[in-house]
Amino acid sequence: MGFDAGSRSAQRPRCGPGGARWRGRAGPSRGPRAGRQPLSAGLRGRREGPSWPHPAASAGPAEQPRSPSPSAPAGRDRGARPVSAMRSSSAWAWQELLALLCSVWLWVGAAQRTGPTPTAQSQGPKLKFRLAGYPRKHNEGRIEVFYNEEWGTICDDDFTLANAHVLCRHLGFVAATGWAHSAKYGKGVGRVWLDNVNCGGSEKSIVDCRSRGWGNSDCSHEEDAGVICKDERIPGYMDSNIIEAEQNQVEELRLRPVVSGSRKRLPVTEGVVEVRYKEGWAQICDEGWNHKNSRVVCGMMGFPAEKKVNRNFYKLYLERQQLSYRLHSVACTGNEVHISMCPFEFYKGNATAACKGGMPAVVSCKPGPLFTTGSALKKKKQGQQQGQRVRLKGGAKAGEGRVEVLKNSEWGTICDDRWNLLTASVVCRELGFGSAKEALTGARMGQGMGPIHMNEVQCTGSEKSLWSCPYKNITAEDCKHSEDAGVRCNIPYMGYETMIRIVGGRTPTEGRVEVKRGSKWGTVCSEGWTTKEAMVACRQLGLGYSLHAVTETWYWDASNVTEMVLSGVRCAGHEMALSHCQHHGNSLNCKKMGTHFAAGVICSETASDLLLHAPLVQETAYIEDRPLHMLYCAAEENCLSSTARNANWPYGHRRLLRFSSQIHNHGRADFRPKAGRHSWVWHECHRHYHSMDIFTHYDLLTPNGSKVAEGHKASFCLEDTECQEDVAKRYECANFGEQGITVGCWDLYRHDIDCQWIDITDVRPGNYILQVVINPNYEVAESDFTNNAMKCNCKYDGHRIWVHNCHIGDAFSEEANKRFEQYPGQLNNQIV
Repeated sequence: MGFDAGSRSAQRPRCGPGGARWRGRAGPSRGPRAGRQPLSAGLRGRREGPSWPHPAASAGPAEQPRSPSPSAPAGRDRGARPVSAMRSSSAWAWQELLALLCSVWLWVGAAQRTGPTPTAQSQGPKLKFRLAGYPRKHNEGRIEVFYNEEWGTICDDDFTLANAHVLCRHLGFVAATGWAHSAKYGKGVGRVWLDNVNCGGSEKSIVDCRSRGWGNSDCSHEEDAGVICKDERIPGYMDSNIIEAEQNQVEELRLRPVVSGSRKRLPVTEGVVEVRYKEGWAQICDEGWNHKNSRVVCGMMGFPAEKKVNRNFYKLYLERQQLSYRLHSVACTGNEVHISMCPFEFYKGNATAACKGGMPAVVSCKPGPLFTTGSALKKKKQGQQQGQRVRLKGGAKAGEGRVEVLKNSEWGTICDDRWNLLTASVVCRELGFGSAKEALTGARMGQGMGPIHMNEVQCTGSEKSLWSCPYKNITAEDCKHSEDAGVRCNIPYMGYETMIRIVGGRTPTEGRVEVKRGSKWGTVCSEGWTTKEAMVACRQLGLGYSLHAVTETWYWDASNVTEMVLSGVRCAGHEMALSHCQHHGNSLNCKKMGTHFAAGVICSETASDLLLHAPLVQETAYIEDRPLHMLYCAAEENCLSSTARNANWPYGHRRLLRFSSQIHNHGRADFRPKAGRHSWVWHECHRHYHSMDIFTHYDLLTPNGSKVAEGHKASFCLEDTECQEDVAKRYECANFGEQGITVGCWDLYRHDIDCQWIDITDVRPGNYILQVVINPNYEVAESDFTNNAMKCNCKYDGHRIWVHNCHIGDAFSEEANKRFEQYPGQLNNQIV
């Protein structure tokens, strides 16, 4: 007798108000290693229905009941039996199956009627969540989950802000503001419970997100994820997962100057060490206090080292003050990045009578070169630059950037394998900053070019230089520039952000610039206001990079300030405040004094970073004698030297040095033309649009720096010619399309297109330097302008040309640049 599920529906026993309803699964169930699954599968069972034929077999594919083939031998699996016996056995099996289905349906129905709470599940093991690790505040830390009677962590693979939103709600916060990777808050212990978690952000529980399954992870605790939650609690939230500030936690620390002359000076380099306690500040007893503790405090304050302090002077002064002690018995090793990581004890109860025989801990710190005032500044800067073997590139603020090291006279990057806060702190202190605030991985400060010199750098924290730490050399398979390491260092508080503000913008990152001169706020003259000045303004505001320098701000006129207080601002681009740039001082000189023409900015957390692929220039350079009758369009676009106007057109030729240019965007934002499509200029001769007046400068220089030939190229077609494997093209010029270069892509200008040359018709034989500068007029903001110039050695004998030693302008050491044919060329496109 055949079996048809549909034909037997009328005979099914009803095990509830709606009968026994079930449906088979559409496809095979994948295990944790085959693909991601909802975490609820491990906690609540499969709600889509029981597996066939038994609930325990949930790992295999769910099969629908099948009708036996009439020609198939009956009972092949269990031996030959009579047909009637098989029929009765089938009927019995069907009844047993229906009973089983009914029981499962009733259990699922009961489970569904009990609504789950936002942070706990009605079935399966109860989950708990907590924040851990140091240094941190009460609303941030390493996320840990209690599952199967054991605390464990979550891996940072594929972690997103959406995951952090769900986890922060588990902890009773309304949302997340960020997340951290690579064990920023220290390495956890126990199991790594979850890996490759993928939430949408709206889930009520982490169990509703997809992952590899509970306990299925290939991560170590060096990849523990952390979350930063918005410091706002869910109204009426009552749950065991509420995380209070731990008793042995110090969130904030300061140096309080007590000498009258030093109270107004910034940075504060000496004073009483105080910790935040409740609504005020408390002191640390100095019993057992030593220079190692002072080193940790100075690192937190942004200083590379400590120095001795006159304890007796402070003891006399502090005896007259009311003190409240909070900590004592601090015993740091000197390598910690935060005092919370040191052993210490809290005073309990009334601490006013504590620390008998001692006094508040006092610390004096040595500032780095950037924060040294007076005549010692120049000497320190010169000493640091000579023989410097570590530098930071691509950061928006002082003390942050991609870490680059000098080896064999060539700058290169560091792979982020095992990159941590201890190693990052050695870099920060070597460069004159404090300890590390963040150890950045995954090219968070943009990708570098050239060699990767170091991998798996493991410092203890006490080293004077990164080169004193153990490390591994790089092989071709080890790392890519997508794994370049970076740092964010603690820097001294200078108060620069209190002297500038932006008003009237649509968002907090844009508006008209107003600065404070004395006690008066006023606007800034927009004459000569360029991307470099806007970069300094955004840096001073703490808003990252400049996206646009705005010279007409009539639509941002939302302030009562009408007076102009600053004009003639000229910045190099690296200053920390507009007051450090050249300006007219108190003698204002501005043609347009109205507020509608005051300077403004649009800032951004990310920026593009263009680099020219130097080896391709060297490989493709050659000379062509091109007939004049083929150069009419090029002459119209000023791509020939000025002497071409006097040539006997259309007869004769021009000698051209041709080469290809491959321009990469290694930043963190797409490179887009400054002007929108509505203002692009159509050129009929070449039949294309110009989105920028000048995109590159091509120059031929003599060894003493004199320019003998030049060319330029308008960006008539900025597009993604090719991209890295995991990056999709976004910009294409065809059909009046959007122009730009996507992050991870490059634009190729072949040697055989017009204007991709330098006209060397009038150049005599000799030794020269070929120099190419991208974005020479700073029309588009970038995270790093110092790598926009490329230079090569050239030898021209009147018939042939040899181009060799092509490199980015700042890729070599200072000594190597001095050996570069007597004249190093323009190292960057900044005119000092």
